[in-house]
Amino acid sequence: MFLAQRRLRFLGSRTKFLKTTYSSKILELPPSAKMSLKFTNAKRIEGLDSNVWIEFTKLAADPSVVNLGQGFPDISPPKYVKEELSKIAAVDSLNQYTRGFVIIMVPFYDCYEPMVRMAGAIPVFIPLRPKPVDGKKWSSSDWTLDPQELASKFNSKTKAIMLNTPHNPLGKVYSREELQVIADLCIKYDTLCISDEVYEWLVYSGNKHLKIATFPGMWERTVTIGSAGKTFSVTGWKLGWSIGPNHLIKHLQTVQQNTVYTCATPLQEALAQAFWIDIKRMDDPECYFNSLPKELEVKRDRMVHLLESVGLKPIVPDGGYFIIADVSLLDADVSDMKNNEPYDYKFVKWMTKNKKLSAIPVSAFCNSETKSQFEKFVRFCFIKKDSTLDAAEEIIKAWHEQKS
Repeated sequence: MFLAQRRLRFLGSRTKFLKTTYSSKILELPPSAKMSLKFTNAKRIEGLDSNVWIEFTKLAADPSVVNLGQGFPDISPPKYVKEELSKIAAVDSLNQYTRGFVIIMVPFYDCYEPMVRMAGAIPVFIPLRPKPVDGKKWSSSDWTLDPQELASKFNSKTKAIMLNTPHNPLGKVYSREELQVIADLCIKYDTLCISDEVYEWLVYSGNKHLKIATFPGMWERTVTIGSAGKTFSVTGWKLGWSIGPNHLIKHLQTVQQNTVYTCATPLQEALAQAFWIDIKRMDDPECYFNSLPKELEVKRDRMVHLLESVGLKPIVPDGGYFIIADVSLLDADVSDMKNNEPYDYKFVKWMTKNKKLSAIPVSAFCNSETKSQFEKFVRFCFIKKDSTLDAAEEIIKAWHEQKS
C-alpha cells in the first residue's frame, strides 16, 4: 500500500484518474489489515503527531514567499565538502548495501518533548526567564534559569536533563557559572546530561562555547550531540554524532543498529574528510569553524538593525543562526484564523500569505502551559544569502511604511 501511494504521488495530474479507476484493485486493504485498524496507539504518543515544520513549510513553499522560517542555509556549503562527497561516491566499497523524569528548559527544540514521552519518560519543564534590561539591547544572555527553581525540579527519579547550548531558538550561550549549577545538580542526583551542542561552532564575539562534559564529574554522565548540517551547512545530509563514555554510547549504538540501522556511508566518509581538512587548519581564518561565525555575525547584526529600525525589539543571539523578535507592534489582521491557535501561529500564517515573508512561531518551542508566555515572538533565520535578506528587508520596511 505504501509503495502504491508513493508512486501515485509522483504521477501529477494522472493521480486522480488512477485513484478513481484502480483504487479498488491497487489500494484495497486485505481483511487482516482492516482488522489491524481497530487497534489504538499507546496513550503516551497521542497528540504528538502535530508538527510545526510540516504546517509552515507548506505555507512557505510558494515561490513568492521569502523564507526566513526554517533553519536551512540557502548559501552553498564549502566547496571541499562537496568535493569530498564526489570523491567518496566513486569508491565502490562504500556504496554497498521506565518512567523517570527528564528536565527540559523552555523554550526548547520541538522534538525534545515527543522524544521524551515516546521513550516512556515524563518531561519536567523549567522556563528561561528574561531579566529586565532597562532600555538596553535585549540579549539572549538576559534569559536565565533560576538556580533554586532548577534545583526544585530534581529528585531521585530524575533520569536526565536536556541541555541546549548554543540554544535554539534563543541563541543563548550558557556561561561557565550556569553550566556549573547544572553539573552540580546532575552529580548530586546521579542524573544524565544530554547536551545538544549542534551550534557549537556558531558563537559570536565576546562569547565562548563550553562543553559541560569537560566539567569535573560530568564526562561519565554526559552524551554530547553534534550535527553535520549545522557545522558544514549541509542540513540535507541528516548526519550527526554522539560523544560520550563507552558505557553510554554502546546503548546508543544498539538503538541505532535496530532503528535507523545505518546512515549513508559516502556522506559519513565525506564528512570525516571535511572535518580532517578543517581540523588541520584550526588557527587559519579560512577554517570554516572560524569563517562561518564571522560571516553570520555580520548577518545577525544586519537583522538586528533591520528589526529595530521598524520599532521591533529583537533578542540578540550570542550563538546559533536564529533571531527572535516581539512582533506585537506589527499590524496583522488575524481575525479569520483559528481561534484555538496561539497568536504567533496566526501571525506567521497571515504574514506568509499576505506579506510573502515566512518565519516560525516561538510557541512551537514551548509546552502547553508556557505557550502563552511566548506567543508574541517569532523566529527568523539569518543563515541566508544576502539577496534573501535583501528581499526580507524590502518586505519589512514596506510593511512599516504602510503602517506609518
